Amino acid sequence: MSPAPFPYKLVATDLDGTLLRGDDTVSERTRDALAAATAAGAAHIIVTGRAVPWTRHILDDLGYDGLAVCGQGGQVYHAGEHRLLTSVTLDRQLAGLALSKIEAEVGPLAVAASRDGLDGEVLVGPGYRVQEGPLPVVAFEDPAELWSAPLSKVFIQHPELGDDALAQASRATVGSLVDVVVAGPGVVEILPLGLSKATGLSLAARRLGLRASDTIAFGDMPNDIPMFGWASHGVAMANAHDELKAVADEITASNEHDGIAVVLEHLLG
Repeated sequence: MSPAPFPYKLVATDLDGTLLRGDDTVSERTRDALAAATAAGAAHIIVTGRAVPWTRHILDDLGYDGLAVCGQGGQVYHAGEHRLLTSVTLDRQLAGLALSKIEAEVGPLAVAASRDGLDGEVLVGPGYRVQEGPLPVVAFEDPAELWSAPLSKVFIQHPELGDDALAQASRATVGSLVDVVVAGPGVVEILPLGLSKATGLSLAARRLGLRASDTIAFGDMPNDIPMFGWASHGVAMANAHDELKAVADEITASNEHDGIAVVLEHLLG
């Protein structure tokens, strides 16, 4: 008896904490499972909160040449052609107003920002804690420098509030102006209102002639919630944030233990 056909035409995977292990690599088992899914007729789209400049080198190392949704849905990037297909920027006036309102509520923030474009720099202000790694940043002192060129997002940190508390307070204060998401440990982002991984993924899927009903999505953080809401089936990693697990259709093994491969191998029979 032949195995049942693979039930999805699109496999959407988050990057950090999902497809990537802690050392920024993808296991052979997961590579093989994704290759088998694509051989069975499914497309694979990486959907990440990272902007293109912080994603491109990883995609190149992986040999990934398809579409990638970057910048929390704001950028659709063709990895094979190294070309930005769509880009949504953050209204800097609105972002500045949102920042001032949040600070009036919770006190001074440490701030960073991601500039728009294929080579957009990440600007880091005083006191902002940057995760260790190879990703380049540019320090700034003068706040005016932050707003001097188009931005895809702004990052905020608080000296005392944790990520969830800061995001919750920010949403309560400026939720009608911008979106605020927790994208990873120490990563709280201010985004254009209405922008999410779901909006970016729907654009990328449409380019491939695919729909939400064709899609299985994997993720680990609250910024993946809209993507799970859009996709037919949402799978949270064992290491996922509790908010994402609460809305997931399924929970798999962690990113360190081939959680994507576990699900795909089962579906592939």
